[in-house]
Formats: sequence, C-alpha cells, structure tokens
Amino acid sequence: MSFSFFSENMSTELTGLFVEKPTENITAVAGMDLVIIAKVDSTTLTRKPTMKWLKGKWLDLVSKAGKHMQFKETYDRNTKIYTYEMKIIKAKVGDAGAYRCEVTAKDKCDSSSFEISVEGEDAGEDDGDLDFSALLKKVKEEPVIDVWELLKSAHPSEYEKIAFEYGITDLRGMLKRLKKMKVVEPKHCEAFLKRLESCYSVEKGKKIVLRCEVVDPDVPVKWLKNGQEIKPSAKYIMEANGNVRTLTINKTSLADDAAYECVVGEDKCFTEIFVKEPPVTITKLMDDYHVVVGERVEFEVEVSEEGAHVMWSDIELVKDKDSTKYRFKKDGRKHTLIIQEATLDDIGMYHAWTNGGHTKGELEVEEKQLEVLQDIADLTVRATDQALFKCEVSDDKVTGKWFKDGVEVLPTERIKMTHIGRFHRLLIDNVIPEDAGDYTFIPDGYALSISAKLNFLEIKVDYVPRQDPPKIHLDTTGNMVSQNTIIVVAGNKLRLDVEITGEPAPTVVWSKGDQPISATEGRMRVEARKDLSCFVIEGAEREDEGNYTICVNNPAGEDKAMLFVKIVDVPDPPENVRCTSVGEDCASIIWDPPVFDGGAPLKGYLMERKKKGSSRWTKLNFDVYEASTYEAKRMIEGVMYEMRVFAINSIGMSQPSLTSKAFMPIAATSEPIRLTVHDVTDNTCTLKWLAPEKIGAGGLDGYLIEYCKEGGTEWEVANQELCQRQGYVVRGLPVGEKVNFRVKAVNIAGHSPPAVLSQAVTIREIMEYPKIRLPRELRTKYIRKVGEKINLTIPFQGKPRPVATWYKDGQPIDPKMVNVRNSNVDTILFIREAEREHSGTYELVLQIENMEDRASLILRIVDKPGPPLKMKVTDVWGFNAALEWDPPKDDGNCEIIGYTIQKADMKTKEWFTVYEHNRRTNCTASDLIMGNEYMFRVYSENLCGLSEEAGVSKNTAVIAKTDLEHKRSPYKEKDTSCMPKFTQPLVDRSIVAGYSTTISCSVKGYPKPKIVWMKNKMIIGQDPKFLMRNNQGVLTLNIRKPGTFDGGKYSCMAVNDLGTDEVECNECVHTVKGESNKM
Repeated sequence: MSFSFFSENMSTELTGLFVEKPTENITAVAGMDLVIIAKVDSTTLTRKPTMKWLKGKWLDLVSKAGKHMQFKETYDRNTKIYTYEMKIIKAKVGDAGAYRCEVTAKDKCDSSSFEISVEGEDAGEDDGDLDFSALLKKVKEEPVIDVWELLKSAHPSEYEKIAFEYGITDLRGMLKRLKKMKVVEPKHCEAFLKRLESCYSVEKGKKIVLRCEVVDPDVPVKWLKNGQEIKPSAKYIMEANGNVRTLTINKTSLADDAAYECVVGEDKCFTEIFVKEPPVTITKLMDDYHVVVGERVEFEVEVSEEGAHVMWSDIELVKDKDSTKYRFKKDGRKHTLIIQEATLDDIGMYHAWTNGGHTKGELEVEEKQLEVLQDIADLTVRATDQALFKCEVSDDKVTGKWFKDGVEVLPTERIKMTHIGRFHRLLIDNVIPEDAGDYTFIPDGYALSISAKLNFLEIKVDYVPRQDPPKIHLDTTGNMVSQNTIIVVAGNKLRLDVEITGEPAPTVVWSKGDQPISATEGRMRVEARKDLSCFVIEGAEREDEGNYTICVNNPAGEDKAMLFVKIVDVPDPPENVRCTSVGEDCASIIWDPPVFDGGAPLKGYLMERKKKGSSRWTKLNFDVYEASTYEAKRMIEGVMYEMRVFAINSIGMSQPSLTSKAFMPIAATSEPIRLTVHDVTDNTCTLKWLAPEKIGAGGLDGYLIEYCKEGGTEWEVANQELCQRQGYVVRGLPVGEKVNFRVKAVNIAGHSPPAVLSQAVTIREIMEYPKIRLPRELRTKYIRKVGEKINLTIPFQGKPRPVATWYKDGQPIDPKMVNVRNSNVDTILFIREAEREHSGTYELVLQIENMEDRASLILRIVDKPGPPLKMKVTDVWGFNAALEWDPPKDDGNCEIIGYTIQKADMKTKEWFTVYEHNRRTNCTASDLIMGNEYMFRVYSENLCGLSEEAGVSKNTAVIAKTDLEHKRSPYKEKDTSCMPKFTQPLVDRSIVAGYSTTISCSVKGYPKPKIVWMKNKMIIGQDPKFLMRNNQGVLTLNIRKPGTFDGGKYSCMAVNDLGTDEVECNECVHTVKGESNKM
C-alpha cells in the first residue's frame, strides 16, 4: 500500500520553466510511499534541461538514491514535456523538512520549494480506544491555520467574536503566541532605489556579486552576514559607484552560504546566498579482477574531491561493524573496497557512485587449481645405486604424501622425503630389488596424483662362449611411444640407459645423423658403464629433435639400433590479435594461429582483457576455446580495452601474444533530428538538420546523405565524404521529379538509424523577385579617408540566382580600381586602398530575367586640405595684430571646419598656438609683447585633420616700445640675529641595557650657537662611548651599548653671544632577565 502525491491534483502558480510543480505543503503517512512530480516544457529550450532535487539549502538527493529514494525521468516527444519524479519508499519521520527542485537549461534557471511533513503510522488493534480514522477526520476538520490567519488580520475588537465562532477556549494564550508570531514590518524608507534580489545561487569556488541601488549617492552602507558586520578584505570587496553599491565575494565556500543584509541608516534589504557544491567526479576508474578462492581483492577508485562520499554497491553491500567480509578504506581522494577472502558467492559486478559519476568493475572468482610444473620421470637403476624422484607444483605451500603401489612411503635411514618451495623429492639410497614398483605423489587437498615407475636393473652373469656377438637390448617402456620414437618435453632431461651384451665387451658409438657423439661431459653426453651405455640430454631443446643411432661391435659381430627423439613444447603465442568490430558493450576479436604448435596438436585458446592503462588482466574464458574468433561481452562503453591470447596444447600454455591495439566498445548514435528542406532549385536541394540527441562515447564523425526517387527502393549516396556540418546541398537531381531524402549520423561504431523527410520533395526552382537589402549606414553618404580599406557587403534575395552588376556615375566600374565578388545571397564591393578618384555615386543593379531591382550609394573619399592662401597682417595697434587669409584651394573633398593660427617671435623662431578651430578667415592676435616683432602662420582643418603645410604671413607685426621709467625701492637689510631657543625638547626614555639608543632635540639661533652635552651636570666631552651630531639645528646624542651606570639626567645647552638655552631629560636603563646573568 502506498500514498502518492501528484501535482496535477493541486493548484499551483506556474512560473518560469515549470509547467507543473509540487505544492508548498505535502503531508505523507509514515510507512507509505510518496511520489512527487514536476513537469518542464522544453519547446523554447535549446538544450535538455537538468533537474536537481535538493533537501535543505544544498544537500543533493541524487547521492541518496537507493532503495529508500528513487528518481525517474520521462520525455514525451509529442508535447516535448519532461516529467521528473521523486519517490520516497516507506516514508519516515526523518524525511520531513524543506525541499527544493531546481531546473537549469543553459542560461535559464527556475526552482520550486515545498515542505514535506510526515504523520505517525496507523494504530493497531491492541492500541486501546485510539481510532485512526477519527484522528484523520479531526486533522482535516480542525482549521488551525485559518484561525491564525483570521486573528492576524482581524481588529482587536473582533477577537472575542472569532473565539466564540470557532470554539477557542484559550484566547489569551493564543493572543500571546500571536504577538510573538507577528512579524515587525520594517519602517518604510526610501533609502533604496533597487533592493537586493531575494536569493542568489553560486557554485562553490566561483565569484558572486550582490548589487543594490541607493537614493543618496554619498550615503555610506554596511554589509552584514548573519547579523555580523563584514570587514573589507581580499575575499569581501565593497564598492560604491554613484548610486550603485556592490559586495563581491571571491572564491565562495560552504561557509558563505548565509543570509546577507545591506543597511542604510534604519533601512535594510535582505537576501540569501545558496552555495552549490560542484559534483564529485571519478578521476580513476575501477579495474576488473580475476582471482582464485581465498585471495584478497581491492577495488580502488579515485575522486576529484577529498572527503567526498562514495557509495559502493554490489547486489547489496552492508557495512556491519561485526562483519569482516568487506572493509571500506579512505585515503585522501582514494576510496577502496576490500574483500578479505574472495569466495564463489562474490562473483559479480561492483559499482561505485558519486553525485557526479559512476564506475564499475567485474569480479571473477575461480576455484583454486594446482598445476604440475614438472612431472616425475621413470627411473631405471641398478643395485646399490641411488634413485631420486622429483616433481614441481605451482603452489609452494602445498604438502603431500608419497605412495608405492598404493601404500604410503614412510621415511627411513635409506628413504628420505624433502619439501623445499615448490619442489617435492623422494630419495632412495642403495636401491634393492624390492624397491621396484609404481611411485605416486598425492598433494593434500587436491584430486591430483603424479606417478612414475622405478625399474630395477638386475645384472645377470651367463657363462657363454668367449666369442659372443654384441647385442643391444632396448627397453620399450617409459617415454617410448613406439619401438623407435621417444618423446621428450622441452626443458626436461632425457636419460636413455641401453643394456649391451657381447663377449668380448663391445665398443659403443652414438651418433646424431652422420655426426658421432663422443662427449662425456656437457649438456649432451654419453656415459659408459659396465654392460650399460647411457645417453643423456640435459634440458632438451627443439634443436635436439632428430634420428639417433647406437652402433656396437666386437670381433664377433656388430649390432645397430636407430631411435627418433621428438621434442615437444608449449606452442608459440598467437599472432596478429586485432579487433574487427565493436558494439555498445561488446567487441569481436580475431587472431592468427601460432607459427609453431609445439609438436603437439593445439587444443584451443585462452583470452584475457584489461582496461588501457591498467596492469590487471581479466580472463574471459575458463574452458579452452577452439575457434580463432571471439566475441567479448560485458564491457563498458567509452572505456579503452586491450586483448591478448594464449595458445594451449597437451604440453601446456604458450606465452601471451602481443597486446592488441586499444579499442573502445561504442554504439552508433541516435538518428539526427528536425530534418527540413531549406531551399530547392531545378537540380539541387538544400537540407538542414540538428545533431542526434544521443551521441555516446564514440563521438560523431559526420553525416551521410542519401536520396531516392519516390516509389523507388535504391538509395543513392549524395556525399562521397562525410559531411561535418548540419546542412548539405544535394546536387545533380532530376528536374520535376519527386525525391525522398534521409540523413544518417556516422561514427566509429557505424551508421545511425536514418532521419527521413515526412514526404517527397519536388525538384523545381521557385521564382522569387530580386530584392536588394541595402544596410542602413549606406543609405546616406559613406565617407572614408584616403588609404583606408573599404569592404561593403550588400545582401540580396531572389531565385533563381540574380545577376548583380555595379555602375559608377552611370558607367560600369573598372575592375582594376574596384574589386567585386558576388555570391548567391550577397555582393561585396572591395577597395584595398581608397583614393580620391574612388569618390562618386555607385549603383547596384540586380536582375533575374526581365525583373530587376536597383540601389544607389554615395561614396566620398576625403583627404587633408591644402594650406590657406594670401596670409597677411592687415593692422597693428597697441599689443594687437589683425590677420586675414583666403580659404585653401583644395578642401580635401569635404568641408573646412576651422583654422589653427600660430605666432612666432622673430628672435626665437618658436611657434605658439594663438587660436584653434577658428571658423572665420580672419582673427586678431592679442597680448603681444612690446618691442618684439612677430610673424604668423595658419593651418586649415577638415574631417581628416590639419593641412600638411601652413600659410605663412608675408609681412610681420612690430610692437613698438613706449617711454617707461622703473623706480626701484631702497634695499634694507633684515636683522636675523636671535638668542638660542630649543624648538624640540629632549624626551624621557626607558632603554634596554646593551642596545644602542639615540636621544635628539632641535635648536635655532643666530649666530650659530655652541652645543654642550652634559650628563648629571657634567660635560661629556670626547668620550668615545657617545657620538654627538648637529645637522641643520637637529642635535642627536648616540649612546653606544649603554649599561646600567649610563642612566641619569642628560642635558643639552646652546650658547651664543645673545644668550643661553638648555633642555634636559631622564634616561632609565633596565636589564632583561637572562641578560643580566651574562653581564
């Protein structure tokens, strides 16, 4: 049984991006399910919206997704509405609180807040008289919220009436609570023109600016955070620009998530900042593991933030304090899931989730198997010889027992058993006939046995005639697969003991092919014993394979035997491992068989894979796989993988092949969307579309455009190379035919499903009248300076393609002076460096058959003007001179806007500006200096600036002198004599013993006074401990490293002919504790 909430049942005010959103107050019943729905309209959005469900201010509920809380998203292609669901399974009291759903789409954002309250569970039959249905009825009937609203808005005289009407018994208590609940309205003040926004949202680490406007531009403001005043710092920057007041918060953190106020006098404006923590991404993916039972497994991931929450999940992982099965470890940004001892029950896929990423790794566990690395070889020994059985297994911790003919062998003085590492040895000294038999080694805990045979060679002495021809007695048991062939595993030792009889003792010769073997030491050797010839090969190699001959002879005759020694080995590794195709979670692998099969038929192959960059390989098959092609599955899309293959024969497994080139399991994209026809001509069709909604990890390489005639089934490819843009012009189409078009997206995984037009397109040109769209700035005179570049683009429309022709002043333009480029939709007029002769009226004529359109523009190229003409001085009076000139002959192709007049003294010839931007052709130069002669010049000025040259006056202006007499006042020397007077006295000081110090004062007086320093009324004199200086009346006394005896009263006396002055101070010398001990 579940309780579901659907927003369509409630009436909510719709704002922003939401079509439907949850109500503000939702009540759930504990133990029942709760479903909350919100809908977003995407018709006006360019990107898919992103929905976040938050609890409180910043807790992202996606990180809490699991069995208790689930999220779902659906999309309706017809209405283009996204539906988002949040489902709380078996609601608890802890689920109550404030929630917010926030939707973002590029630069648009909207949010909706709601409150969830959870009531108690249903009462059972044993709960006495508690009637849950009656309680629900009471909750619905009791209008508590309505009564509070009535009391808040009612006049005090109506309180008793409301209490009587609604049955309120404790009216006085409710009024007291109402008084506390009433919000004190802030006093209305016109201090703010524009207040702060109600709330702000910012990502952690980013900058945010709070902005408001005040009425008085000079008024100071205060910024508060949670009621505490903010001081300016590098983090908080406060600015005042006119009426605007801003608070900038740099590098926001979760501590900045608070309420903020801007205070102006008694008026305040409030806002709240929500700091959003960025999603935690996974920077290092999880590796796959292949282990045997009992091994330790560590799944490790690395995230982008320290201290981030990582949720691990298999089918279900429970972190129980008493359980030692799983351990969870955090080390900075590394998170590790540890399985102490893996079992077959642990096989599966393990996931790690953060609020911004997901990774998974596969764990494969196989039963522990024991491999025999070296088998026991059969032995043939004589009496009193030593027999040694030796075998090697893969696990050095495995113990075992030796058996002879099914009976356990016990150690004695003659029989010894050893176990060193992976080697198990059975040593029998002084072999006797009773020791012959079958010996078996059985490892403890494994259904495995290793057997060999001990043959006892009994020496028989026969009394025969002295002349006995030689005879070779070959033992056909053991490694002989036939009477003439011996098989030896590469790396093993071959020892062939051949019994030889004959009288007298025959001579034995071993040979390989035609080459005799005579060595008695080394890897391949011959050992001679009485009545026995031993042929030994240590560590058999492939080159040792071949025909071997033993030849014995004596005076009585000759005997010969031929053997074929076959060396078998593990095969060579497979070659040319490569990936031929990939899917969303699979890949097809193919390889070539090994060049050498090891001398034994191949049984099959084993495959391994790993993620690129990882060092851990994962087995893909446990049983031998016979084919040379394999389809690897259960891979993660978008992750690079590498493969290798092992070949297996009856001897063992080869070395791994070379690692294949890295490949990535990827899937084809979804189909392109919104395929439309943009334009049609007699033989072309222009198509446009949008990128697929789902692209995947394989990316997008381009698009393939195909077409076929209506009713046909054969599609023809329009583009030989992939189209990179989301538009294409299909050319060479038959006129008048109806053609179907489709577009496929292509990536490394192949072709996507096609996007097909809903109906066929008729290939026929649509006539459209020519129309010139002259830009607004070209509808008046277009003025440019000489030397500037001119690039005019004039768009037009018309079908079929119009013919654009340019004219200048009624004549076709000269292509050597002006460049023109025409396209289907515009024409460009280009002049690299403008000249005066480019000025004129340009006309554009657009023609389609007998239809045309015209547009004109006036182009004026301007230059600096020439100099003014006939500059002259027309009159001179007093300190003034009247000037006149004529306008320049060349105005630079534009209006003269003024003149600049300068003057120069004939003595210095330095020019000074008299007037600027003088619009008339005459002026008066004033404030000239008497007795000087002046010449003048004038520059003309237009839009391009001043003229290069100036018009210079032909005559000069001479300012005549007048009779003037200067009467000098008599000079009286000032008496500066004064008696000495201290302007800055000495100051009492407390100094530390051992640290040099300086006392200073300042004095004035004329004639320069004589300075006398005294200590305790005694003249200091030339004591080297004291340094006395006088710099411009500033007197200093430097006491070098004073001791306690240097304390006292210091005075300074200044004396000249007019009098005496004196200042004094007290100097107290104290020692620092620790320093006095040193002294």
